[in-house]
Amino acid sequence: MNRIFTSLLIKTIGFYINFLSYVFPKKATKLAYKFFSEPREGRLKPNLIPEVLQEAEIEFISLDNHNFPIYFWKGNENKVLLVHGWESNAARWEPFLPYLKKHGSSIIALDGPAHGLANGVEFNVPQYAAFINHVVQKHRPQVIIGHSIGGSACLYFQHRYNSPYLQKMVLLGAPSDLEILLTNYVNLLGLNTKVLQQLNHFFSQRFNIKVEEFQGKLLASTLQLDGIISHDVEDNVVAFTESKKIASAWKKAAFIETKGLGHSMHDQALYQQIEKFLFTA
Repeated sequence: MNRIFTSLLIKTIGFYINFLSYVFPKKATKLAYKFFSEPREGRLKPNLIPEVLQEAEIEFISLDNHNFPIYFWKGNENKVLLVHGWESNAARWEPFLPYLKKHGSSIIALDGPAHGLANGVEFNVPQYAAFINHVVQKHRPQVIIGHSIGGSACLYFQHRYNSPYLQKMVLLGAPSDLEILLTNYVNLLGLNTKVLQQLNHFFSQRFNIKVEEFQGKLLASTLQLDGIISHDVEDNVVAFTESKKIASAWKKAAFIETKGLGHSMHDQALYQQIEKFLFTA
């Protein structure tokens, strides 16, 4: 019953946006982008922070009217930055932390825009990349690891800012093409071609990004650091072929195919492979 209700609600929203696109196109675009960019899960309440994050030192950073937390597990001079994905938060890295802690690494994690303890209601990759850049400039990690859309943000960050501090990058279940994400969203709501065109124009004006040109393989082709790209063949959130596109252009990255992990990518064997990559010269 809940699935039927949710499906009807989604289609109703899509019908309303389609109607607005003919009479109030700007309002339709604003509403379509709102549903595309506002996460519904992943928030944390200050009085209900997961135990793993309570063990870290927490610092809030301000950037362009946004406040977001970074979590520290202090260790040696080797620093690793962890970047979560859509409708998640820094606590998602709990299963992976022991693999970094046993080598004494200093671990840094952040909550992305409109996630965890960060303020705001809007999430987008350029803004997330700006958050990442602020943290990298301040703390100079040698390694960055991103999951899902967090992986896309890592990819865009290094392409956009070309940090000299990073030596290695790991992407887990990362989407590649903005056009595919947008098309899937349009199909989910049953939006018409007019709305899709308006959204494309919105991205061009707001972020100076052409949707059809925001491709992982184009971003990855500029990377000079070593990397790992891993994706599960049974991922039902982000298509396996998305990471293959990134891998096809990133010359210094190894590809690890998994099966049975789904989108979470939590797995002892995979983490051991990443550990070996990070801590073997």
